[in-house]
Amino acid sequence: MSSDVQQILRSGVELTDRALERLLPDSNTIPTSIHRAMRHSVFAGGKRLRPVLCMESARMLAGNGELPAGIEDLGAALEMLHTYSLVHDDLPALDNDDLRRGKPTCHVVFGEAIAILCGDALQTQAYQTLAGLRCPPAATVAILGEIARATGTVEGMIGGQVMDLESEHLTPTAELVSAIHKAKTGALITTSVVTGGIYAGGDASAVEHLRVFGQRAGLAFQIIDDVLDVTESSEHLGKTAGKDAATVKATWPAVYGVDQSLKDARGLIDAAFKELDGFGAAAKPLKAVALYLVERKH
Repeated sequence: MSSDVQQILRSGVELTDRALERLLPDSNTIPTSIHRAMRHSVFAGGKRLRPVLCMESARMLAGNGELPAGIEDLGAALEMLHTYSLVHDDLPALDNDDLRRGKPTCHVVFGEAIAILCGDALQTQAYQTLAGLRCPPAATVAILGEIARATGTVEGMIGGQVMDLESEHLTPTAELVSAIHKAKTGALITTSVVTGGIYAGGDASAVEHLRVFGQRAGLAFQIIDDVLDVTESSEHLGKTAGKDAATVKATWPAVYGVDQSLKDARGLIDAAFKELDGFGAAAKPLKAVALYLVERKH
């Protein structure tokens, strides 16, 4: 990873974490159990890729090399939503995992009931944060609509999770794995890029280019996640490796093999880059983050 990308990621993590620290209730706020569970899950060491994509999208459209004021709150809300999905995904009724980001999952530490409520609370806190964004009201409404669709049941995160759950132990097909990945993971990555552009005042054409970029980058991200699940250890990943194969999950390598999956991911990133050609040099940081999505090892 280049030093430029390291700096982008490090700065994005710091900015997001400061916002999360400010926006989440203190762990001593009553009822303490739920607030400690929320903080345990949010501050477990995530890479903050969705907030970073959001911020770099906004920086690109701002046109002056600077981040729009308050964009970190949008990034923090996206991270809350992502974390809520992980907390619920790890539950015994779903993926039944006891390791996330190298630490015990929420239900292992706090129990199943509090973990369910923790996910609910993070989602609620995210929308409370979104309602107070420092951008024009029309942009706030557009952002809320984008995120609600991306996390919903029709081609959104919840719908993707349902398809993923119901496809276990079935023979995976190309059509199924594509539909699951675009919804379960890709939709929130896409909306991270799109909402950053909306926050920065991007017009309809710019937002559409960002949408296609996000769709391609989001699918590439999940393909690499699938590859890492079968090529890396649990210690290296920070989560239980090999679970996809054990439950016959619909994954890209299960359909295409590891080598073709790596080629497909890189091809998707190359195609995503073409959507940013019109933004010139201002797109370099966003492209660098997208490239990291397919070059990462965990």
